[in-house]
Amino acid sequence: MSLNKLEQLRELIRSCGSCLVAYSGGVDSVFLARVARDVLGDRSLAVIADSPSLPRRELEEALAIAERFQIPVRIVKTAEFENPNYVMNPDNRCYFCKHELFAEMVPIARAGDFAVIAYGENASDAGDIRPGAQAAAEFQVRAPLKEVGLTKQEIREWSAQLGLPTADKPQMACLSSRIPHGEPVTEGKLKMIEQAENFLRDLGFYDVRVRHHESPASVASLNGYTVKPAGNDSAALARIEVGPSELKRLLEDGLSERVAAALKKIGYTHVTLDLQGYRRGSLNETARSGMTQHATRMDERGA
Repeated sequence: MSLNKLEQLRELIRSCGSCLVAYSGGVDSVFLARVARDVLGDRSLAVIADSPSLPRRELEEALAIAERFQIPVRIVKTAEFENPNYVMNPDNRCYFCKHELFAEMVPIARAGDFAVIAYGENASDAGDIRPGAQAAAEFQVRAPLKEVGLTKQEIREWSAQLGLPTADKPQMACLSSRIPHGEPVTEGKLKMIEQAENFLRDLGFYDVRVRHHESPASVASLNGYTVKPAGNDSAALARIEVGPSELKRLLEDGLSERVAAALKKIGYTHVTLDLQGYRRGSLNETARSGMTQHATRMDERGA
């Protein structure tokens, strides 16, 4: 944990004079918003985008944190679901989401005379597929955490020092990230994903993703299974990822049967468990090298 990097961050933010922070309630944006508030006072403002891709619990928690730490925050309703380029879910979907957010932030910055718009990309984000960074560049949005070389681990450590409850928060991403590229994003799918992940988190699982596979082609590609939808041209399949250390618990004491039953009530026809466990960007693996072969059916006895 480098004190020098934290001081560099403070100095960088101080040099901005005023700052509008793209805020999500995640580890990075909470830390950035808190430091900006400490350095700039009322010349900083956090802006959170409210859309169907943001879980309701995440919105509530983000606003509660902002209130607790006296971080001024504004909610904006974003309209990415009105953009067919977003709904079609191409591999650069995040570009259209971030473009929508930054387009909403620019007039706020102008009206409030905020000199800089910033977001929470950090030095650990290099290497993953991040189309949102292209949108940031187009709007000249700064990434102060990345600029001073702060890694995710360092941000967590400093968050703990500052008493932020997000210090040990699991990595989060918007709900749309659970749907494979090329399968349309709909509000109905996102509600199913949100309910399924809430159920698993309420059971005490820490790292949770429910990947939503809708089309017959993608379902059939899962470990060689061929699924014939009944009475429809698609069947919803849930591919659950939990932390590798949590896999054993999910398969013990009949818990897998409880989870499968609950997810079927939500609307999933089939429920599977990814044996590799949660890892960041697993749908990017699909884009790069084809669907992972490590899936097991949980809706069959003995799973």
